[in-house]
Amino acid sequence: MKALVTGASSGIGRDIARALVCRGWDVILVARRVDRLMELKKELGKHASCVRCDVSRVDECIKLHEVLQKEDIEMLVNCAGFGLCGFFTETSLDKELEMIDTNIKAVHVLTKLFLQDFMLKNKGYILNVASIAGFFSGPLMATYYATKNYVVSMTGAIYEELKRRGSSVQISAFCPGPVDTEFNKIAHVKFSSAPIDSKTAATLALDGLMAGKLYIIPTVKMKCLKFVKRLLPDKTITHFCYSFQKKKR
Repeated sequence: MKALVTGASSGIGRDIARALVCRGWDVILVARRVDRLMELKKELGKHASCVRCDVSRVDECIKLHEVLQKEDIEMLVNCAGFGLCGFFTETSLDKELEMIDTNIKAVHVLTKLFLQDFMLKNKGYILNVASIAGFFSGPLMATYYATKNYVVSMTGAIYEELKRRGSSVQISAFCPGPVDTEFNKIAHVKFSSAPIDSKTAATLALDGLMAGKLYIIPTVKMKCLKFVKRLLPDKTITHFCYSFQKKKR
C-alpha cells in the first residue's frame, strides 16, 4: 500500500506520514523544503521516498500526478496549506493569492486527478486536511476561513457522489481546531485555546478516514462549536468568531 502526502515537511503532514508507515504503508513525501523531506525520509527509511513539488502551482500538481501514476497510489493526503491573520484591507494580496493556490487549487487538482484513478480501480482513500474554520466565516482570517470552507464543501459533495455511485473509494475532511504546529507562527497568531499535538491529530485523522467518516472533528469542544452554529444566527456566530480571532493576534 502506498500513500502520497503533501505538506509532509512539517506538522500534521509529517506526523500523518509517520503514522502511515507505522500502519504498514509506504509513503511518498511531497513538499517544497527538500532538506526537511530528506530528514523525514532518513527517519522512515525504505518505506519513504521524496518528491519536491510546489503544489501552489497547478502545472506542478499536474506533473506530480503524471510522474506518480505508475506508482499505484492508494491514498492521497492533501495537507499542504497555511493561514494569514489581519484585517482584509491590510493583509498581503500576494500572500492571499498564494494561499488560495495552495489551500484550494492544489487540493482541487490533486483530488480530481487521483480520484479519477481511484474510481477506475474502485478503491482508494482521500484525506483532505481542512479545519473547523471550514464551517464558519472568519473575520481577521477571512481568506483562510474561506479556503477551508471550499475544502469542506467540495469534500462533502464528492462524498455524496461516491455514495450515490456505489463506489468503494473513501473521502474525508479532517477538521481540527488548534493543533500545535508551525501554522500559528506562519499566520502570525497565537493559540487562544489549548491545542492538540500533531501526532494525536494525525492518528485521529487516519482513524476517521478508515472508519468512513465524512467530517473528522477531534475534541468535544470543536464538535460543540459545529453544533452551536446550527442554533444561532450567522451574524452572531461571525461576531463570536471575530472575538475569538482577535484574542489570537
